[in-house]
Amino acid sequence: MGALTENSVQVIHDAGGNPAFAVIPYSTYLELTYQHRADETIPHDVLSRTIKEDMTPIRAWREHLQLTQAEIAERLGISQSAYAQQETAERPRKATREKIAKVFGIAPALLDF
Repeated sequence: MGALTENSVQVIHDAGGNPAFAVIPYSTYLELTYQHRADETIPHDVLSRTIKEDMTPIRAWREHLQLTQAEIAERLGISQSAYAQQETAERPRKATREKIAKVFGIAPALLDF
């Protein structure tokens, strides 16, 4: 991960002079977010949706990321109904999971549970 230095972080203060926000380089932000780390665990929200609401991992991730079926289908270059079939499949093909994971910005392994 890119090293954070005093010069690479901007601190924004509130009206009272207290630190309120820190602005970091975008590349550092990407490294810190789960969407760009292959070693990240599955968020509780995703697991909860699969267990409590009996969702497939693909649907749970999509809803967690606040994306619509139409948005994902467009990014994949397929129809919304074709994507909906993939989302409800109990065990989609590995190649399908890889393509969807790429659109979600996560490691394919995070869809295989």
